[in-house]
Amino acid sequence: MKVVRTRAELAEARARLTGRVGVVMTMGALHDGHEALLAAARERADSVLATIFVNPLQFGPNEDFDRYPRTFEADLETCRRAGVDLVFAPAREEIYPDGEPLVRVNPGPLGEILEGASRPGFFHGVLTVVLKLLNLTRADLAFFGEKDYQQLTMIRRMTRDFDVPVEVVGVPTVREGDGLALSSRNRYLAPADRQAALRLSSALRAGADAAASGLGPAGAVEAAHREFAGGTGDAKLDYLVLLGPDLGPAPGRGRARMLVAAWVGATRLIDNASIDFE
Repeated sequence: MKVVRTRAELAEARARLTGRVGVVMTMGALHDGHEALLAAARERADSVLATIFVNPLQFGPNEDFDRYPRTFEADLETCRRAGVDLVFAPAREEIYPDGEPLVRVNPGPLGEILEGASRPGFFHGVLTVVLKLLNLTRADLAFFGEKDYQQLTMIRRMTRDFDVPVEVVGVPTVREGDGLALSSRNRYLAPADRQAALRLSSALRAGADAAASGLGPAGAVEAAHREFAGGTGDAKLDYLVLLGPDLGPAPGRGRARMLVAAWVGATRLIDNASIDFE
């Protein structure tokens, strides 16, 4: 496995990769969810490229950029175990050589709802760095987790709208045994908050169960809200909504997507699940 840090080194190493190249973009602090992304890339691509870069553009002024976990050596070991061929781990100045970019990707209406409403400017930063890394890595496939479903949806839309020649592959959310979706931010949870964090996944299960029992979208949302409100521990709901798979209005029949975000102590968590109204 080769590790490079500059654009020039990346271009030289990328030219040596063979076959279809898959990229997994990360901010480090790798966990089993990232390993699932790397495994999916290893299965579908001939060569696997991982990026490790904590992108400052997607952190608001009161968010956790400075305390975001940085575990570089452990991350490299995870990449080695996963069979990664090339790791691109640039410094901030390498990605943004002229300082913060004056021109950024505008996420449009999709970037104004859910996470975009709660974290203004977030998707400008996400889509800008993803587009830059797609251009720099020239990957054939790019793997993103369904846990960040709005992000996945918007990246897919961006590559279509901008004619970026890459296939965006969604990888199912990886969960702990009790249902908590894996996230780098889970390590911020105090022991007393760990149980409260399960209110997100339990609300999603209640919504899915309500749909399976024959209730429509309104009944599924009501069941999910009731489950969240009745959970143990201190958690403050930000949003819990049901939308279409493309984040448009929820259909009356077929598949939909339920998304939830909440503050658990000082940590903000998100989760989502596919809901079937067949």
